[in-house]
Amino acid sequence: MNDHASKVAIVTGASKGMGRHFVLALAAAGWRVAGLARASAELSSLPTHDGQVIAIECDIASPQAVKSAVERTAAQFGRIDLIVNNAAVFWPFMLEDASDADIAQHVSINVLGPIWLIRAAIPHLKQTSGQIVSLSSESVNHPFPMLTIYAATKAAVETLSAGLRGELQADNIRVSILRSGSVAGSTGSANWSVANSQAFYKKIVETGHASMAGEAASPESMAAALLAIVSLPRDVNADLIEVRAARAGVPEGARFG
Repeated sequence: MNDHASKVAIVTGASKGMGRHFVLALAAAGWRVAGLARASAELSSLPTHDGQVIAIECDIASPQAVKSAVERTAAQFGRIDLIVNNAAVFWPFMLEDASDADIAQHVSINVLGPIWLIRAAIPHLKQTSGQIVSLSSESVNHPFPMLTIYAATKAAVETLSAGLRGELQADNIRVSILRSGSVAGSTGSANWSVANSQAFYKKIVETGHASMAGEAASPESMAAALLAIVSLPRDVNADLIEVRAARAGVPEGARFG
């Protein structure tokens, strides 16, 4: 019997990259899934698996949009068992050069976005003894230069999750962190300028962060880690699992010559 056949998940940042793989892996495991992301061709092309997956246009920086997406998911599928806070932005800049918009967007999407979704989903998760999984980054322990604000936002998400475990334990809601290392096929750097990209990779080679990251893991492997977390017996919780590259190497952009 498939224990996930009647369960419902919400995944943010679902249109591409790791989030898309999360949606597909959950659906393959029997979950019904609402994939949230900003409007795009990628979101429109998210496979529906005969109604098992729905794509919802949503700006997670907007509390009203998030509330509406949660309500639509509950109305469509009848329940919510899991939320996966995957959506995040990151681009390289030195703090002294950062614009107000650079900083505000990192905080509004990476920190406030998960807060809005968690707050809206809690009443539903109480009914199902559900679970919250938030994506973090290896940069919490080893902040990459020029991604300092990104690392700080992920540290905030980890602290948020630690506090929520105490708040929600009596409601049988599990709260987990999936701390990710470098993942192949990431779309987060797709819009970086050439100059910023070159400066960033040069900097992380100089500091040793490039070799620390290792050869990027596959997004399918990260999706398998997510499934492992949500498939644990109900009497245990994975407070934090860090899944990093197992092979030596450097990010593709740091391979010079």
